[in-house]
Amino acid sequence: MESSLVPGQLRVDEKTNEITAIPELLELLCLKGCIVTIDAMGTQKAIAKKIIEKEADYILQVKAYQPALMEDIARHFEKNVFLIEKDKLEKDKRYHIDICGEHGRIEKRRYYVENNIGWLKERHPEWEGLSGIGACVAAVTEKGKTTTSVSYSIYSRQGMTAEEYGEKARAHWGIENSLHWVLDIAFREDESRIRAGNAAENMNIARHMGVNLLKQEKSCKMGIASKRKKCGYDMDYLYKVLAGLDTGVK
Repeated sequence: MESSLVPGQLRVDEKTNEITAIPELLELLCLKGCIVTIDAMGTQKAIAKKIIEKEADYILQVKAYQPALMEDIARHFEKNVFLIEKDKLEKDKRYHIDICGEHGRIEKRRYYVENNIGWLKERHPEWEGLSGIGACVAAVTEKGKTTTSVSYSIYSRQGMTAEEYGEKARAHWGIENSLHWVLDIAFREDESRIRAGNAAENMNIARHMGVNLLKQEKSCKMGIASKRKKCGYDMDYLYKVLAGLDTGVK
C-alpha cells in the first residue's frame, strides 16, 4: 500500500492455508477503487470474483497453480509480444523498463502488458473481470553474474499501461522491505517464542499496530527501531506516537 500501513489481518488455521483466509479478509476491508495484488497461491477464481464484487481491481500472479492459464499467457508473450521492437511497444505503452542498482547489485526489470486478450477470456471465461495480462522479465547482476527470471500476471484494470503495471509489481514486492523486514529487525518477530493460546496472534496484531503508529509519526526523522527505542525513554514522544491511535473515544 502507498501508505505503508497494515489495514487488517486474519489468523490462518493450522489445518488450512491462506486461500481460505483471503476471501474473509477481503470481505472486512473497504477496497473500492483499489488495486489488490496477491501472490500466485492466492490466484483463485473465487478470490478474483470477491475483489470485483468489492468494486476493486486485481493483479494476480500466475504460476504452476494455474497450469493451463500459465501456458496460454507464456506462449502469447513469447510468440506475439517479446519479439516486437521495444520502441514500438513503448510507444503503445505496452513496455516499460526500470533499472536500479546499489551495493554492487544491478536490477533491470522489463515490464510488458497486453490488453487485447479477447482470445484468453474466451478460453478462460471463469476469471471474473479479466481485462489484461502482464509479464516481467527481471535480470539481476551481482558480482559479475547475471540471473534472469520471467513472471506473469492477470489483471482486471482496463487499459493498464506497462509503467503502471511495473509500479504495482514493485510496490507488491516492496512489502518484504516495508513490513516483513521491519517486523523482523525492529520488533524481532522471528525470534519470538510466544505460542500459548491466542498470544501469538494478539502479539502480531500489537506489532502491526506499532508499525502503523510509528510510520504515521513524521516529526522524528529516525528508523522504526530507533523510534521504538525513543518511545521507551521519552514519554512526550510516546504520547505523540499514541496520539495517532484512533480509539473512537473523544
